[in-house]
Amino acid sequence: MVTTHNLGFPRIGAGRELKFALEAYWKGQSSRDELNSLGAQLRQRHWKNQSGLDFVPVGDFSFYDHILDMSFTLGNLPERVRGFQGEALDNYFRVARGRSVSQDACCGVQAGEMTKWFDTNYHYIVPEFAATTEFALDASRLLAQLAEARAQGINVKPVIIGPVTYLWIGKTKDGSDKLALLERLLPVYGELLNLLAAHGVEWVQIDEPVLVTELDTEWRHALTLAYHHLKTSRVKLLLATYFGQLQDNLHLACTLPVAGIHLDAINAQSEVTQLADLLPSYKVLSLGVVNGRNIWKTDLDATLDWLQPVHHRLGDRLWIAPSCSLLHVPVDLSGERKLDPEIRSWLAFALQKLDELKILAAALNQGRAAVAAELEDNRAAIAARRASARVNNPAVKAALAGITPASGRRKSVYAVRARQQAALLNLPAYPTTTIGSFPQTAEIRLARSRFKSGELDEAGYKVAMQAEIARCVHEQEALELDVLVHGEPERNDMVEYFGEQLDGYAFSQFGWVQSYGSRCVKPPILFGDISRPKAMTVEWIKYAQSLTAKPMKGMLTGPVTILNWSFVRDDQPRSVSCRQIALAIRAEVLDLEKAGVRVIQIDEAALREGLPLRKAQWRQYLDWAVDAFRIAANGVQDDTQIHTHMCYSEFNDIMAAIADMDADVITIETSRSDMELLDAFDGFKYPNEIGPGVYDIHSPNIPTREHIVQLMRRAEARIPAERLWVNPDCGLKTRQWAEVIPALRNMVAAARQLRTI
Repeated sequence: MVTTHNLGFPRIGAGRELKFALEAYWKGQSSRDELNSLGAQLRQRHWKNQSGLDFVPVGDFSFYDHILDMSFTLGNLPERVRGFQGEALDNYFRVARGRSVSQDACCGVQAGEMTKWFDTNYHYIVPEFAATTEFALDASRLLAQLAEARAQGINVKPVIIGPVTYLWIGKTKDGSDKLALLERLLPVYGELLNLLAAHGVEWVQIDEPVLVTELDTEWRHALTLAYHHLKTSRVKLLLATYFGQLQDNLHLACTLPVAGIHLDAINAQSEVTQLADLLPSYKVLSLGVVNGRNIWKTDLDATLDWLQPVHHRLGDRLWIAPSCSLLHVPVDLSGERKLDPEIRSWLAFALQKLDELKILAAALNQGRAAVAAELEDNRAAIAARRASARVNNPAVKAALAGITPASGRRKSVYAVRARQQAALLNLPAYPTTTIGSFPQTAEIRLARSRFKSGELDEAGYKVAMQAEIARCVHEQEALELDVLVHGEPERNDMVEYFGEQLDGYAFSQFGWVQSYGSRCVKPPILFGDISRPKAMTVEWIKYAQSLTAKPMKGMLTGPVTILNWSFVRDDQPRSVSCRQIALAIRAEVLDLEKAGVRVIQIDEAALREGLPLRKAQWRQYLDWAVDAFRIAANGVQDDTQIHTHMCYSEFNDIMAAIADMDADVITIETSRSDMELLDAFDGFKYPNEIGPGVYDIHSPNIPTREHIVQLMRRAEARIPAERLWVNPDCGLKTRQWAEVIPALRNMVAAARQLRTI
């Protein structure tokens, strides 16, 4: 009999209950007991949602981030929070966001660095190490959830991050070798596994996604060392890999002394036979046969065609699961009553993916006839999507064919453009700006909700949004910022807003996924060829520009970010879809320029995130990704200044590609990582202008003028002062005006000080 299990479940709740509970707690509007109670209710519901599986994950629920959870389990707290007494949850939130509740007495603590989890849009809190780091087990969180699940009658499989991946994704703060900490770390892992065994646990899922990356000899040896140390534990280890192929690590994975291996068969189906050949007969092989990263229905017939021979060969040694944790997809499709019925019939969210898994298991265990009706329904949906005339647009394909090399080139080189832009814009040294959005207030959200429900007509909504734009412009002029933005009150999300106005996209009501902490996004569904029926932003930007004599930035999301933050069709190469979006954004850029907007920002926050996990594949991705940005940006005149923005990723190793984008100005996150990004400029002379983010907008803490000046001085050591901008590290939509005004006031004051020295 095939065994079914899951690697992880969405935490936030079908109605984003966790988001609202967290934000209420942080504001002091609810108690710790109320937050803990809500967490218990969500866990209970989610375990019930997964009933029918042979093993259900425990420990995948988190109040903020599962990597931060692992840091606390291992006793690896940053030194700056160790002196605070009280509840562990408060220290947990201090590391996550700089403080716990609004009135936290230690509001000046620096939040932990945040970056992308492999090639996803999920952000984790980076573990911090030093040569002196010690580890000490605190398994209370995991044991408490284990007891809860057992009380509910769940057959549990605890989930933890593996020791090598934990070290690999962390950073040392003193330049020491983090791999040298493995010897101290492994005894704590061994203690944890034996403690779980003492509590009656049979299987533990230990995640080592580092195995799908390129590893040097030292890291490969670390894996061997780690699992030979842990093999004495009294639990069975299921070593889980996901997001890619094992490739040169396949033989290594097979030789590690674990009881089973999970392979992402969505990305690595070609490795299934080889893995089955190499695995000893006492090890189980878990295959991820349902896509945990996208929302299209699984072709069950096609999956069974290749899976049945594997099952026939392995028998009870075959386990099946989603390819990775379902953290990356929405919870439930059943409530999507407003979604186009045809498109809805093509989709599967987390609960529906688990249903697909059960159908596959029944077909393997009992024969396809046992689930004939379910297979026929799936067959019809797959065929309908392939045949739908809504998916393919000949006009879009013709437009793609018209792209030439000249489409991606500016008329003149940067040095020539910079002189013309300086003459036109007349900006001071260290010009100040923001990244685009301003706080999304309760009034904005109410107006948007009333407009969508029909309580507010289009004219009334326009008046409400113009009032918010006027407020943003007034506040920026009072602060004396140099280049203004309209604040984006009309935008629900930087990708969804554009997707709603492009043909080829569909939208869910409740398709939320966690980006970080309480931040949730609702990715649009890219199901067909993309085109732009009409201008999307011009009216709002023109209105904002009419309110001020200062330059007003037109704000757009770039084609790569729109692609990477969408649920993308899987029936054509991503590069083709990206170029389709690029042509749509190019048309918007040209319309903004025609309307008199001379500064246009095209955000590419997700450029790094789409990078393949193996460097050997980077060039191909970067070629089409950079090309798509250049197609979108480079139809303008030389005196139109093009900005782009990137945030919360590692960019040091792709600076040459970023330079190839040829944006006149790039703004980039550096505040939370202590300007570490600027190390890239020691060996790479970035040719254009750059704004290193000096205000960490993901924390409620307000940066001081002195701190901002200090950060900019570090930037000056690597980048000529005449090419530096001063700005926050991201948009301000998630912050409150009471935080934003003093922070920006300090930022402007810092720029003035820099100009006078």
